[in-house]
Amino acid sequence: MGGVPAGLRPSLQGTAVRTGWRCGFRRYVQAGRMMRQTRRGRQRGTVLIVAMWIVVVLSGLVLAFARTMRVEAQAAANRLAQQQAEWIARGALSFVLSQVDGTDGTLRPAEGISCEAVPLGSGWFWLLLPDPEDPTTLRYGISDEAAKLNLNAVPIEMMVCLPGMTDECAAAIADWRSPDTAASPGGAKSEYYLLLSPPYLCKSGPLETVEELLLVKGATLELLFGADANRNGALDPQERAAGIQTSRGIFPFVTVYSSEANVAAGDSLIDVNSTATTDLVRLLQATVEPGRLFSVLERVRRGRPFRNLIDFYVRSGLTIDEFKQIAGRLTAGQRARTTGLVNVATAPAEVLSCVPGLEAADVNALIAARSAQTADLSTIAWVAEALPPNKAVEAADWMTVRSFQFSADILAVSGDGRAFRRYRTVVDARTSPPRVLQWQDLTGLGWPLDRGILTGLRRGERLEQGMTVVTAGGS
Repeated sequence: MGGVPAGLRPSLQGTAVRTGWRCGFRRYVQAGRMMRQTRRGRQRGTVLIVAMWIVVVLSGLVLAFARTMRVEAQAAANRLAQQQAEWIARGALSFVLSQVDGTDGTLRPAEGISCEAVPLGSGWFWLLLPDPEDPTTLRYGISDEAAKLNLNAVPIEMMVCLPGMTDECAAAIADWRSPDTAASPGGAKSEYYLLLSPPYLCKSGPLETVEELLLVKGATLELLFGADANRNGALDPQERAAGIQTSRGIFPFVTVYSSEANVAAGDSLIDVNSTATTDLVRLLQATVEPGRLFSVLERVRRGRPFRNLIDFYVRSGLTIDEFKQIAGRLTAGQRARTTGLVNVATAPAEVLSCVPGLEAADVNALIAARSAQTADLSTIAWVAEALPPNKAVEAADWMTVRSFQFSADILAVSGDGRAFRRYRTVVDARTSPPRVLQWQDLTGLGWPLDRGILTGLRRGERLEQGMTVVTAGGS
């Protein structure tokens, strides 16, 4: 092997082997290190990607949870506002009941008391009332049911005088409430209704609500409500612009509830047609001058039976001042209850025009007489002054000056404007406390005043008592 002594050759070979082994080992170690570093890098990248996905998922969950909580908070606030509006409406009902409780029939409820934007708790309520003179505006207060035509009591001849009422529809209403099995001319009984889809029987009984009219032949939504889609008693701008219909329908002028008892201040009224005359004689003795008393008593005896109280006044020879003093204590009939009389002191012209014997001039005379500041409307005596005797006697068959049933269109809104409730109620004040005859939810008909009221409340603005701020016109 060149100049290397033979004795040294094995040693050199071993050194070379060891050196090669070390180099290979180092390369192996270095390769292992590189592989571990590469593996660690890959692991670090995987962990980063997983961590990013976890962050994305958690962020989504947080956002979804936050949105859910926001929606739930809004829903909770809305539910709270709805409950608040509900109880404000029930508070308004208590207000109505307190106004009519203990009436003797001559009470004009809520007179002089604001029924517009009345604060209650943190919210407000309104008592909506149609304006009898202007179909485009609203008043606020409690409605007198005796100022309307009672569809369960009046004859066909009175019903046909209602605005838009046809002879056929009036006849069908009479048939619907009548127990008779035969239909009147132009009317309808079960034979007609059983051919409808779906079929149903003629009720042959009194109407329970005014809305029941919609089951009767010829009675349509247009007849009942006219263009007043939200039934607030006024034709809002949107309703007037929606079509050619300009009427509020007959709903403001009809009822099925009016009834009065033959009592005065808790005592029975004195029947001028009764043969038991002791109470009447005592009443006349305390009222009529002694020189005329025998003449009046004789005319009363010979004049029986009297058609009504004005007939009694005309034929008894009493003076108008004497009649005014005793008219509130008298009646002309022994029925415990009288249904369907029209309160001439509160009825609008549309209803007075339906009373038999009255012409347009007579209706105007009655309205003018009751509007006088000196008018005493507590008895029917003023009617005898306002009309000629023959017309007053004929009309008085359907007249009264007392009311015991009242209705109110209650609109309640929460303080933040988030929710409102609307109900129509009818109450009977013949008992104390008064009875609720109807509690009808009208919320689904929409907000009946200007939308600006709700918008303002949601902005945190406050209403002033007795001020709606804007005129009716929302939906």
